[in-house]
Amino acid sequence: MRLRLDLAYQGTDFAGWSRQPGLRTVQGVLEGALATLFRREGVAPRLVVAGRTDAGVHASRQVAHLDVTAAALDAVTRPRRGEAGSGAAVDPGAVLVRRLRGILGSHDADVVVRSARPAAEGFDARFSAVWRRYEYRVADASAEHDPMQRHRTVWYPRELDVDSMDVAAQTLIGLADFAAFCKPREEATTIRTLQSYRWRRSGDGALVASLQADAFCHSMVRALVGACLAVGEGRLDVGGPTELLHARERTSAFKVLPAKGLTLTEVGYPPDEELAARAQQTRARRELHVDGVVG
Repeated sequence: MRLRLDLAYQGTDFAGWSRQPGLRTVQGVLEGALATLFRREGVAPRLVVAGRTDAGVHASRQVAHLDVTAAALDAVTRPRRGEAGSGAAVDPGAVLVRRLRGILGSHDADVVVRSARPAAEGFDARFSAVWRRYEYRVADASAEHDPMQRHRTVWYPRELDVDSMDVAAQTLIGLADFAAFCKPREEATTIRTLQSYRWRRSGDGALVASLQADAFCHSMVRALVGACLAVGEGRLDVGGPTELLHARERTSAFKVLPAKGLTLTEVGYPPDEELAARAQQTRARRELHVDGVVG
């Protein structure tokens, strides 16, 4: 059976999502916890994630799935002797969350499993997704530099014009080749649909970018943010990012921003009856182009 996990993590001390030998990663920590939980069942679950975030990137609403047998899930979620309510009906997902938190909590509190539940027929955390949404936080010279937010906010030394940044951001919306804003990967497509991109000031004065796309190629979000910061600082006019987009070449006209300001905030999926078709459609595209879905 397939389980859907909804996750949150602070990416500061992780070398990204993907499991890597000798490095602490979100996938490695979570799969280690799952292996501990399922060890008596001889199961080592593997996670498939909606978006493989880079080193230092955070997530407030990440989604992953794993496949386990019903027997193995029953074994690890069965009420234990002396547990309160052991005679009542058991929600396996709630029990799984509680036991994973027991394993993760004392040493790895920067990863939280928010919920676990049986996935709908045809669900695939990666291929069924129809959009990913990110936020990026920047505290410029006029914003409050709150040390409590330092792990998820980039402090910028100059004042930025958020209105011009917002105008520039909206000119980039649509289906396009985002090669100018993506780190090159051999045989990988850089064609994406940027569904929304807006800038605003939050209550603490920080500038917050919100971006949504069907998928993001490597470093795309941080490059798009960097281009708009160049507009806000006056180094590019509001039409500059669009001109760079049409040129489809990497440029030194802006800097790719650090990972620490970036958070994956939500992943969107179609209605349950469309999940399988969406996954099949996405896989077909991936077979034509070696592709990724990272921020």
